[in-house]
Amino acid sequence: MARIGGAIPTVFSYFAEVLAREKRGEHLSWLCMFWMIGGIYASAMAWAIIPHYGWSFSMGSAYQFHSWRVFVIVCALPCVSSVVALTFMPESPRFLLEMGKHDEAWMILKLIHDTNMRARGQPEKVFTVNKIKTPKQIDELIEIESDTGTWYRRCFVRIRTELYGIWLTFMRCFNYPVRENTIKLTIVWFTLSFGYYGLSVWFPDVIKHLQSDEYALLTRNVQKDKYANFSINFTMENQIHTGMEYDNGRFLGVKFKSVTFKDSVFKSCTFDDVTSVNTYFKNCTFIDTLFENTDFEPYKFIDSEFQNCSFLHNKTGCQITFDDDYSAYWIYFVNFLGTLAVLPGNIVSALLMDRIGRLTMLGGSMVLSGISCFFLWFGTSESMMIGMLCLYNGLTISAWNSLDVVTVELYPTDRRATGFGFLNALCKAAAVLGNLIFGSLVSITKAIPILLASTVLVCGGLVGLRLPDTRTQVLM
Repeated sequence: MARIGGAIPTVFSYFAEVLAREKRGEHLSWLCMFWMIGGIYASAMAWAIIPHYGWSFSMGSAYQFHSWRVFVIVCALPCVSSVVALTFMPESPRFLLEMGKHDEAWMILKLIHDTNMRARGQPEKVFTVNKIKTPKQIDELIEIESDTGTWYRRCFVRIRTELYGIWLTFMRCFNYPVRENTIKLTIVWFTLSFGYYGLSVWFPDVIKHLQSDEYALLTRNVQKDKYANFSINFTMENQIHTGMEYDNGRFLGVKFKSVTFKDSVFKSCTFDDVTSVNTYFKNCTFIDTLFENTDFEPYKFIDSEFQNCSFLHNKTGCQITFDDDYSAYWIYFVNFLGTLAVLPGNIVSALLMDRIGRLTMLGGSMVLSGISCFFLWFGTSESMMIGMLCLYNGLTISAWNSLDVVTVELYPTDRRATGFGFLNALCKAAAVLGNLIFGSLVSITKAIPILLASTVLVCGGLVGLRLPDTRTQVLM
């Protein structure tokens, strides 16, 4: 995750350097859309691969290569391809100037100019440069130490100088004339991330909570009955057995799904080739009972007593499949729908970014997202909550795209990546805080998450409207 967080500011800063002013907002928005495409790819692969638990093989009894490992490999493929693509891309002109490679920087600037002019239909325009402002190069102390110091002294000085340079660049983000913009951007980034990621983790948990409530209404209760000399080889699901007595019973190849046994007695019974999901034995007594090839871990026996019982060839590793736990499969599908819902918002924001302006889109999208939160009051079913999730994601994506564009354009080149990186790190901190707060309120009340998300989004949107308009601004 640290590598991903470090790549995002660099990508936006690099791309902004090569864009023409007239189409800068639109093309940066198209770049933002690839984040959504990656999200769709990841969620689609999760939905398509992980539930197929049969895509697996074992290496001995301790290691099992299950479908989720296949998912990790598939998700790594775009990263590998991006590394290959980077080898064909030109270096940043500013970096070359800092390294003293003026001729290479001039050639890349000429390439950018000629490419943009051809796109405008003016290939005859000649690239001319009257003056290049050379950035400050490496600290002279390093050059002095290179001549007189030992190798480890030179390494120490270089590291110290680089760290000091990074600190100075970071502090310049809070100096005039960008200090006020940094404070406003901090508020907008924090509120948008807090509200978006907080509700993003709240939505699936609420849907799962609704599923659990509906599932609980269908629970079959069996009480104070006796069974003797029986054999069961089918699936038992969503049942509670209380005060039962089982004598000389055989549970062969049974799948227990959400079954609870309370205050029950098992005498001379056999559990053979049994798997279980959300199954527990509470205050039960087992007498002369054999457990063979089962997945019953000790935590599934709560306050239970064993008398002359045997456990043979217990199953190791995870035995849960998505056929046994459909709610987990459903979560991947919901995540896929929520990610897909941002596609229209991405397209609209890209087409309108340079027409209606970044600030109008940023503030309007955040305010509308905050207002849409109130529709969650009416979310009493799974389908309604999924619809609200899609609406919310579709509205907030325009705010994310415009915020990325504004952030890139408000900082000068020498501190653009640093400022963007700081705000992106703040975004992740706000996301963690939002996940903790909203996640803890899932089973308590709807009111607090709705009011909290709505308030922070609207306030952040109003602050965003106070940022300077960068639509016609030349990058510094």
